[in-house]
Amino acid sequence: MLLYNIGLRFYYIIIYIASFFNQKASLWITGRNNQTVACLNNSIWFHFASLGEFEQGRPILEAMRALHPGKKIVITFFSPSGYEIRKNTPLADAVYYLPLDTAKNAHKFIEAIQPQMAIFTKYEYWYHYFTEAHKRQIPLYIISGVFRPKQVFFKWYGCLNRKILSFVTHFFLQDEQSKQLLQNIGITNATVSGDTRFDRVWANAQQPKEIPGIAAFKNGQKLFIAGSTWPQDETLLTTLPALYPDWKFIFAPHEIGEEKINNLLNLLPKDSTLRYSELIQNSKFKIQNGDLRPHTSELRTLIIDNIGMLSSLYAYGDIAYIGGGFGVGIHNTLEAAAFGLPVIFGPNYQKFNEARELISIKAGFSITNEAQLKGIVDILVTDEAFYNITSKKVREYVEENIGATEIIMRMLR
Repeated sequence: MLLYNIGLRFYYIIIYIASFFNQKASLWITGRNNQTVACLNNSIWFHFASLGEFEQGRPILEAMRALHPGKKIVITFFSPSGYEIRKNTPLADAVYYLPLDTAKNAHKFIEAIQPQMAIFTKYEYWYHYFTEAHKRQIPLYIISGVFRPKQVFFKWYGCLNRKILSFVTHFFLQDEQSKQLLQNIGITNATVSGDTRFDRVWANAQQPKEIPGIAAFKNGQKLFIAGSTWPQDETLLTTLPALYPDWKFIFAPHEIGEEKINNLLNLLPKDSTLRYSELIQNSKFKIQNGDLRPHTSELRTLIIDNIGMLSSLYAYGDIAYIGGGFGVGIHNTLEAAAFGLPVIFGPNYQKFNEARELISIKAGFSITNEAQLKGIVDILVTDEAFYNITSKKVREYVEENIGATEIIMRMLR
């Protein structure tokens, strides 16, 4: 316990120092320091680490809102990337940064919002918050939970972490392996319900949002979408437009700071590349009667310089590359898969069940270098039969895995 508390203080100090030169760290600090938590009664509390977990837990959030229209819903985020984008969501009555996990903060926060139940998505196990909820007999649920053998919970030195798990009322898990791992340490209050992300992306694919200018940019040609990319991904991907002149390309980088966008622009042909913001504002490409002027035929590459479009953008695509695989791990492959797009990603995908399963059915492809990237893209581009089979497989995979929301809500009712 002492080491846990000391570790949290050190973490705060590191973030505080970083806040002087890093915008995300600055938002993490100032957002918590400047917020005032309103007093509520019998609320329903959802916690998400970041934006990805929000989208993952959104089907349960929407279902709870519909089931309990009179209840106040409180959402907390750990990361600014979730809070800043969803702080005004109509799905909640209050949205906050989760205060640092100290005993004092946990008592003060839970005392204020008075939750009737707490729902955490996928992970985020905070000792003091879980302890406070346990003391107050507040039901605490984990949805779309997933565990791996190498996690600290299953190590000889993970006593405190196992204690945190003991405060959870029920685990709704993605797979049987996670259930077995919990059973090995004596935790049996778990149900394999699946991953709610399948429900979310499937619903999104049934009613995709129209994005101004994208259909005209595509102009009836094939479209390659590179989503949530990082510089290591972009170094490989920016070689593709020259190889496939009949295709259009969209890059949606994970970080959209000016420096990041300019670095990406420098890797692409300047005479045929444009930012999305310029596309819809520039008079040369101005939207007229719901469409764009013919000058869009000159464009071959578009850079998305805003946040929030990607999940709908895949509706226009034919092949998707999902970034992050040359870093800590890939981003959301299911958003593209739900539209039937074959998905390509880097080598660090092992933590994600869906990526492993897509590879096993030959509907997803992992690459480690430029030659492998070109190899798989070439097959998908030139072999129509292979492309059609792959597209069918990937869409069916998503459809076959929907239903987690129904299982979870049946028990929560």
